[in-house]
Amino acid sequence: MKTRKLRPMTLLEIMIVIFIIGIIGSVIGYSMKGSLEEGKAFKSEQGSKQVYEILTLEMAKGGKLEDILANPLKYLESSGFAKNPKSLLQDGWGGEYLIVKKGYDDIAVISMAYIKHRENKGKDIEDIKEKYPWMVSEDALLP
Repeated sequence: MKTRKLRPMTLLEIMIVIFIIGIIGSVIGYSMKGSLEEGKAFKSEQGSKQVYEILTLEMAKGGKLEDILANPLKYLESSGFAKNPKSLLQDGWGGEYLIVKKGYDDIAVISMAYIKHRENKGKDIEDIKEKYPWMVSEDALLP
């Protein structure tokens, strides 16, 4: 019976394997960057809608529009619908939502970072207004 000698890996072979792993890691990292931005955009869309719905419900329960605009955190806390009201008032990029009066008796919950993100993707305010009407107000100063 012949015994087979085990040959150790050379330094060059180890360096090639590490180089290939590095290339694969950088490709995955680069493709994940777009996914992270889309995740932030999704959080902003859903968060702004939730804030809008809770504050609109509070107005329907008798809250004054001016009071809600002055202190939205108070109304989010008192509603009981928000688990963590302070974090709910932040968009996906960590910025605060801009809550403004829209028309006579409505509000808009605006994320300026989300609007910039959509503009960078080639979408304009009209596209946002069509899909997310609670996020755009003609009364607010938008870029």
